[in-house]
Amino acid sequence: MNIIILSSGEYGSRIVNTIASKGFAKDIVGLYEFSEDLPEFLDDVEDHIPNNIPEADLLISVGLFGDINMVIPTIAEISGVQSVIVPIHNPQQIPSGLKNEIENSIESARIIFPKPFCSLTFQDDLYIDEFVEVFGKPELEIQANTQIKQVKVIRGAPCGSTWYLAEHLVGIPSIEAEFEAGNKFHNYPCLASMNVDPLLGDTIMHLAGYKTKEAVKRALGYSLKSAAVDNEICLGGEDCDYLCLKACPNVKAGDNTIFIKEDKKAEIDPASCGICEICIKECPYGAIEVFEEKIILKSKK
Repeated sequence: MNIIILSSGEYGSRIVNTIASKGFAKDIVGLYEFSEDLPEFLDDVEDHIPNNIPEADLLISVGLFGDINMVIPTIAEISGVQSVIVPIHNPQQIPSGLKNEIENSIESARIIFPKPFCSLTFQDDLYIDEFVEVFGKPELEIQANTQIKQVKVIRGAPCGSTWYLAEHLVGIPSIEAEFEAGNKFHNYPCLASMNVDPLLGDTIMHLAGYKTKEAVKRALGYSLKSAAVDNEICLGGEDCDYLCLKACPNVKAGDNTIFIKEDKKAEIDPASCGICEICIKECPYGAIEVFEEKIILKSKK
């Protein structure tokens, strides 16, 4: 697979370095860096199109803000790529109107906008899925008894935080791993925005942190803290239209964190619950509370 990467700023540099260091260096046939100082609105984006663009299969654009993102369709066309990944790490990065313009200008390639990059999962797309074999929503294997003995990264966040986490979790008590994962995630640190994304109702950094902690919980097979629905109190959408489901940032980002059971009652997946408590505030019947107890996780669907 041949990859072209468009990059800008510290976030872009970190992604490029991780992709190169974790096995895709030989696949990068074009790397183009754009200044962070470019204005949000550009008179002529064509002035910024690189020369000598090679043929490629996958285009990844990381860290570009504003109109400069309109180089993506042109570079995609010249290079003949079949797939395009444009991760969002800041709410101001690509406004919805610009996103629609980019999508409408891409004629022969599939384009996706994972928010955050570490939410990326398999897309039934040849080149994106080859990338997701290594990078995307974190997945771990953990060997542990009372302490964490070994952590293996099956799939890591493209920023590199998952490998940092794997190294620094070894030796800590297993019952602390779920919570310590959040600390290590911030120590790395994550470069996603702490501004609330109006489409998610939460910050993109928080979403990335939820994905990190989920990987640890799933690898251990249990969660020690989660929001949960009281099935006796939940009225199954009556007079609430499942406000918990509609408000959950993880659901908005594509996860199945809150789902509706056959009895029409809501249920929360403790593995992916980020304990943001937004659903608690939205439930008109007070049917959701945070519980601190060991919950054995069901096999991932």
